[in-house]
Amino acid sequence: MRVNVTVNGEQRQADDVWEGESLLYVLRERLGLPGSKNACEQGECGSCTVYLDNVPVCACLVAAGQVQDREVRTVEGLADGDQLDPVQEAFVEAGAVQCGFCTPGLVVAAHDLLDRVPAPSDPEIREALAGNLCRCTGYEKILDAVRLAASRR
Repeated sequence: MRVNVTVNGEQRQADDVWEGESLLYVLRERLGLPGSKNACEQGECGSCTVYLDNVPVCACLVAAGQVQDREVRTVEGLADGDQLDPVQEAFVEAGAVQCGFCTPGLVVAAHDLLDRVPAPSDPEIREALAGNLCRCTGYEKILDAVRLAASRR
């Protein structure tokens, strides 16, 4: 089947898609957007978090057939050209990026939180990021990054 979807503000088309193929696979392998990571394929780690119609979802759990004529925004789509989003900048500056596998999902989750709660408390940050697992850090630098981004927005 053919899937027509708006990705990061641009109308895109993927051909020869199997209906049960994941949105994550379509983004990475068919559309060349490797930002969202393929870690667990079970919606447990959050590495593949993207916006679907402005709602954060695990792209590994969304069937490609479900995105026909919908809007997807990936971690790549948060930047404005070469200008990183303040959340992306804060993750770099705070040293919250280590191996990078969890980073795209954490950035999207933090972005969503700050859109909803401009000055979140630490418990609110922890709750918002609870679905995103990181095996490299103790999460403190990630919390620092979210606090920094909140202070700059």
